Amino acid sequence: MRAIRLCAILITAALVCAAALGLSTRTAFECGGSYTFYVGSASSNCRIVTVNGNAALTKLTLKDVCGEATTFATLDIARFLDSVNGEIIFEERLSDSVNYYCAAELPYSVNLYGREINLHICVGGSGVTVASPIIFGGY
Repeated sequence: MRAIRLCAILITAALVCAAALGLSTRTAFECGGSYTFYVGSASSNCRIVTVNGNAALTKLTLKDVCGEATTFATLDIARFLDSVNGEIIFEERLSDSVNYYCAAELPYSVNLYGREINLHICVGGSGVTVASPIIFGGY
C-alpha cells in the first residue's frame, strides 16, 4: 500500500513538472544555429546568454528575459513574416547588411523612432539574425 502511494505521488510530481516545462519554456523563435537570450531591463544593461542547444530549457532557468535572438544560414523573410503576422515598418541599409524593423506578434517590444518595434531582422554575410524586440549588442 505504501509503495502504491509513493508511486502515485512520484507520477503526479512528474506530470506536474512536465506540464510546467511544456507551458513556460516556449521560445520566441525556432532555434537556428544558436539561440541568444537578453536578460535584464534594457539593451544598455542587459546580459547576453547564448546557448547551442535546448534553448527552451535554458529559458526556464533565466530570470528577467527581455529579448531573444537566433541566426539562420538562410531564411525566407516573407514566409517568416507571415508566420509571426509581421510587417516591415522601416529598413536600414548598411554597407554589409540590411536591417528590417518590424511589428509582429512577438512577446517583447521597444519604442524606436516613435514606433513600437518587436522584431528586428538583419540580413548580412554571415546569415540572417532575427530578434525580438531588436538585436542588442553588435551584429
